[in-house]
Amino acid sequence: MTVRGWVGDHDRVDDTEHLVEVWRRILEPSGVSWVLFENGTCVVLKEHDGELAGRAVEILRQYGPVRAGGPAGDFGTHALKDGTGWLVSGHHPDVVTYVGSGEPADPSSDLAVGLHGRSKRHRDGTDLQVVHVEDAR
Repeated sequence: MTVRGWVGDHDRVDDTEHLVEVWRRILEPSGVSWVLFENGTCVVLKEHDGELAGRAVEILRQYGPVRAGGPAGDFGTHALKDGTGWLVSGHHPDVVTYVGSGEPADPSSDLAVGLHGRSKRHRDGTDLQVVHVEDAR
């Protein structure tokens, strides 16, 4: 497992900082710990035992990659009330991917948004690059 800082790559740092702020806005009131992956997938950790990043990697390794013919291909889309994007859920209730309003090819289509979010979750579930850990313990 690698935690990246992207020293010298300002676009990546800006992207990561933006994603951290989005997830803080969404999850801060809940008081839960969470781990953010490179492409915007967040694993919410309601149980606070052990090392958070390692536990999130285990969960995303199992529930992130899309596998044909199984529940990993299923998704739900949920528009954020502030209009800044969507949350795309999958077959694990604590694994959710953020899709910004400018990302999908057709932002008016739930299918396009969901497929885009699912592909981001798949990349995160195969690359497993942690970029931020928010420890609420």
